[in-house]
Amino acid sequence: MNGPIGELLKTPDFLRLWLVGAFANAMRWLELLASGLFAYEATGSALAVTAVVAARQLPQLLFGAFAGAVSEAMNRKTIVMLALVVPAFVSTVLATLATTGELALWHVALGNLVSGTMWATEMSTRRRMVGEVAGPHRIVPAIALDSATNAATRMVGPLLGGIVFGWLGMKGAYTLTALVQFAGAFALAGLVHPQVARRLDLARIPAEIAEGLAYAWTTKPTILLVWGITVVTNAFAFAYSGLVAPLGISAFHVSPALVGLLAAAEPIGALVGGALIAAGVVRMDRRLTFAGGSALFMVALIVMALSPSYWLAFAVLVLGGFGTAGFGNMQTTLMLTEAPPDMRSRLMGIVTVGIGTGPLGVLAAGVIATEFGPRTAVLIMAVTGLLLTAALTIWLRRRASGS
Repeated sequence: MNGPIGELLKTPDFLRLWLVGAFANAMRWLELLASGLFAYEATGSALAVTAVVAARQLPQLLFGAFAGAVSEAMNRKTIVMLALVVPAFVSTVLATLATTGELALWHVALGNLVSGTMWATEMSTRRRMVGEVAGPHRIVPAIALDSATNAATRMVGPLLGGIVFGWLGMKGAYTLTALVQFAGAFALAGLVHPQVARRLDLARIPAEIAEGLAYAWTTKPTILLVWGITVVTNAFAFAYSGLVAPLGISAFHVSPALVGLLAAAEPIGALVGGALIAAGVVRMDRRLTFAGGSALFMVALIVMALSPSYWLAFAVLVLGGFGTAGFGNMQTTLMLTEAPPDMRSRLMGIVTVGIGTGPLGVLAAGVIATEFGPRTAVLIMAVTGLLLTAALTIWLRRRASGS
């Protein structure tokens, strides 16, 4: 393979980071769907499902900025390895409890919380390392490839989750994720990744986070755009992910395997869209691709919520995935190109906080779904998100132009 993608795949350290990230993220999404199915089977409550899913994502809100500041000082390879080993041990414990018949919903929620805490380091450590290994001249195709791969993991993970859960239950799902994550940590042990480390001063972390926010507010409206739309998209659009099991089972009346396929629909579109960006086929203004991609995704969610059939819902979510491809790819690319090197992990950690607002949206969607049903919940959240995205984009555009 020739071109920038071919060059990247011939770089051993990039290949190692890319593959480890791909397999680890697939296992995270597998666990997310399996835990949602387990919660719905145990309780029949959409709110219980969203609470369990939110437990996996909430640490990004609570610890994302902290993780970003720590990543400026600590060895990032060590952080990524811990983010693999700790969840692998958690999965091992949960698989053992499931095998003995002792697994309870609170075990799953607690496991999601612990593993999610390690997941909060993903953007400020592994994704930053991907960009650093690629180098400034290959950063766009590198992040595009990683984003497309992340979309693939969000497709493969739920598909595997639905199949494995239906076949082997929770013991099979968690045994698989434990084995893959332990293997990823072993593979990453040989990575060589030099970095300029600063002394870790825990007392200064709040001040360093504040410095990053002040820089974005006074100097870089683009970073504000990334953070603001990240918050809106995760809180109002990706909240639908917590309702996939109730939508599939109670609204569309399909099997766990087809629930997994529905969860994979948006990532399928994101994979194709990300591949087109990585290959250079699609070239648009980065800010427009970012904000417009978010808006396209929300429009697709609105149509999906109103869909009379499962397969139409599946098709429009695939189309919405083209929007999330632009959103996800440019989210990281804009941060790595707009932020100065000494602030990148901090600012990406703050973006992680924005991603971490997703559980709040998931819980809100769960409350609405309990009262009005999952379709209405998705519709209300997506319409609200679309309006906020438009308002935020207009405001920041006027602010950047000084009007």
